[in-house]
Amino acid sequence: MVLVKAKRDELVAPLSSVSGIIERRHTLPILSNVLIERSTDSLAFLATDIEIQITAHTGSAQGGEAHSVTVGARKLLDILRALPEGSEVTLDQQDKRLLVRAGKSRFTLQTLPAEDFPRLAKPGGESAHFALGQRALRRLLGLVQYAMAQQDIRYYLNGLLMVVEDRQLKLVATDGHRLAFASLPLAAELPRQEVIVPRKTVLELAKLLSDSDDEVAIKLSANQAAFSFGTIELVSKLVDGKFPDYTRVIPTQHKNQLHLAREPLRQALLRAAILSNEKFRGVRWVLADGSLKIVSSNAEQEEAQEELEVKYSGEAIDVGFNVNYLLDVLNNVSGEEVECSFGDSTSSALFCYASEKDFKYVVMPMRI
Repeated sequence: MVLVKAKRDELVAPLSSVSGIIERRHTLPILSNVLIERSTDSLAFLATDIEIQITAHTGSAQGGEAHSVTVGARKLLDILRALPEGSEVTLDQQDKRLLVRAGKSRFTLQTLPAEDFPRLAKPGGESAHFALGQRALRRLLGLVQYAMAQQDIRYYLNGLLMVVEDRQLKLVATDGHRLAFASLPLAAELPRQEVIVPRKTVLELAKLLSDSDDEVAIKLSANQAAFSFGTIELVSKLVDGKFPDYTRVIPTQHKNQLHLAREPLRQALLRAAILSNEKFRGVRWVLADGSLKIVSSNAEQEEAQEELEVKYSGEAIDVGFNVNYLLDVLNNVSGEEVECSFGDSTSSALFCYASEKDFKYVVMPMRI
């Protein structure tokens, strides 16, 4: 049975969109497969890892009656990418095999039954529905996603908090040592909703969103988040847990403030990082009238010192930070000027940008 005839690129694009979540090794062999569903007027590719499900549609493929099959996603994608651009490709199911034909090339792939392919259940309970431009959501994710934890035993930190309230979408990420917060206004008043989106979902979503004003429809329910944009629908389970109260973490009373040009600060930190301790990655910020010294040293008793002239007349402060946390915010959030607020050597520091009014970044101090 001929499943589909299409140009190579018309198959590569949707298949690439869904293949990113497929793990290379699975206990369930069918999870390494992609579900190909043929309807009378379109073709859909669906992939899942049980936690996330991505569907990509293409309406330009020719085919016959409705039919579905699953086949190894990576192998099919590698074959299609290796074919010449503009090739006419035919996918033909024969018994328990999928025959891929293009010109004089022939490939036979093993298949598994479509009815065995797992799908995420429909969400339960009430949900919040709203829409944003893809560019706006992608930018908002970029402001905070680097602060998410990785494989933390506090599983609720291995994701991103999404809060809908007060006509705003608020995103918060923290690994317990630093916290990033960003928000943007929503067009309508919505019921309050608070969910934790898994790290893998956030990274995949940021990768798939385009730099355009085309809308992404967002649906947040009690146990799922769904994002629909262009020809793609991404559905994800949520992290079940209680996220820390971020409002208590963001300092509001710091009186010692400092304005710094972002790029000179970033370059100074990069140089100081070279001689920082490889394990702890600490740098000291020594603030005095008109001067910021950035000092690092390592176990070999090597030392680096950078000095920046600054407009500062607050208290003298000597405080340590993980240099990677500082570089993360400077690398991921653009803007010419950074505003730093300090309490004392035991208080967390707050980093804001003049160009990003609804962004805050908090870094805990470290002993050096």
